[in-house]
Amino acid sequence: MPATSIIRNASKNRARLDVRLQSHSKALIEEAAALSGQSLSEYVVSTLLQQSTKLLQQHHHIRLSNRDRNQFLALLDTQDKPNPALARAARKFKRSFGKLA
Repeated sequence: MPATSIIRNASKNRARLDVRLQSHSKALIEEAAALSGQSLSEYVVSTLLQQSTKLLQQHHHIRLSNRDRNQFLALLDTQDKPNPALARAARKFKRSFGKLA
């Protein structure tokens, strides 16, 4: 494979993120990167990925106390029929989106 082809393929897998920040913020980040033994880019990317992953995990997972978990599970086990508001909402959903698998 020619070298130009390798370079072209490598650049296709790279995304770029440009940010503007105050000089004292950049100096702080550069110092932290140096202390971590990473380049500035490596430090910024790893820190952003860690924080993004943490935030998304918090957003996508529901944490319940034991009491709330037990109450939720008990409600799932009941044989109650949906109240009128829930039945209307279900009909509206089915009209809008059809039946889902």
